Amino acid sequence: MPTPSPAALPIRRLTHRDLVACADLSEDRGWPREEHKWGFLLTAGTGYGIDDPRGGLLSACVITEYGSPQSPDLAAVGMVLVAARHARQGVGRRLMRHVVSTMGTTPLTLHATPNGLPLYEELGFKVIGRAEMVRGRFEPGALRPAVATRAATAEDLAAIVRLDEEVFGVDRTPIVTRLPAFADQLRVAEENSRIIGYAGVWPNMDTHVVGPLVARDTETAKALVTSLAERTDRPLRTDIDIRHEELLAWVKERGLAPVAFNSVMAYGISELPGDWTRRFAPLTVAAG
Repeated sequence: MPTPSPAALPIRRLTHRDLVACADLSEDRGWPREEHKWGFLLTAGTGYGIDDPRGGLLSACVITEYGSPQSPDLAAVGMVLVAARHARQGVGRRLMRHVVSTMGTTPLTLHATPNGLPLYEELGFKVIGRAEMVRGRFEPGALRPAVATRAATAEDLAAIVRLDEEVFGVDRTPIVTRLPAFADQLRVAEENSRIIGYAGVWPNMDTHVVGPLVARDTETAKALVTSLAERTDRPLRTDIDIRHEELLAWVKERGLAPVAFNSVMAYGISELPGDWTRRFAPLTVAAG
């Protein structure tokens, strides 16, 4: 029998059992395997994929929904991948059309690389912002930020969830409550016994990724980044909203170099909910 056309193969829900196949697909496209991130996303979100008749996955993506499970307020699209040998055959377009159709009236957001931008624009996504990825070994300056930080405890989780919802404009409880297990560090900034910011750092190949980074102001963000950096010997990586010019300049002065820009895109809304002034970096560009 002839091999079916990729356009005729069924799209199915992925589960945690597909973790290795997802990591293999990442590697096939020259991405890091990122098994830790894939495991998190497949648990906190919903994966969709197309099986390759020759084994493994031909294509995959993950959707992370926020708000009510019955009627989400927003969904983030991430990890959209197509096997190299099936690139530019309409497979990614078909998978994304399926996602858009499945999500119905739920607004969508994603971070697009320059390569992915034309496809998403074709599907009706609009560019609403940009983020800059920076990476390197953080060198603390002589002047340390004055804001107090400490390790988060289990007792802080409810306050972190409330702050996160206030800043992101949607309830992200399934993501935030998984952070203590996912992140190597989770720290909070405090003022008068009140949490005014929080940040995590999680392992990704040979780096530690800073995210999410939520803070009352730039000085609080600096204090959180500094406190995380002091407790790791790995290079840091993060994606910072380009509107936070002061924080970007500061991390670059301390050893983090520009890597790439991603376009923040949305479908069904003209801007993201919440307060961007306190939203400095996402958990991951794959989940917001």
